[in-house]
Amino acid sequence: MSPDAKLVYNANQIAKFFHHRPEAQAVSDTADHLKKYWDPRMRHHIVKLLRQGAEGFDPIVKKAVTDIAVDFKDHHLHPSAPEGEE
Repeated sequence: MSPDAKLVYNANQIAKFFHHRPEAQAVSDTADHLKKYWDPRMRHHIVKLLRQGAEGFDPIVKKAVTDIAVDFKDHHLHPSAPEGEE
């Protein structure tokens, strides 16, 4: 498994743990976990993967990663930012 695929897999596993909760709560809890326990470099990289259209993201993870992206001091990493602004 590539490092990128492993990162997506790990994020999906976190979301899977919260799937029994209402969607908004699952997204919030997944984002909270990523913020608390993932190194900033990992968070930046998963944002980049989502922005580049990487496959395999759980829908909860997509929303959680979008949420954590707006928390970065460098907002240009937000998934909706135009390509080339890294």
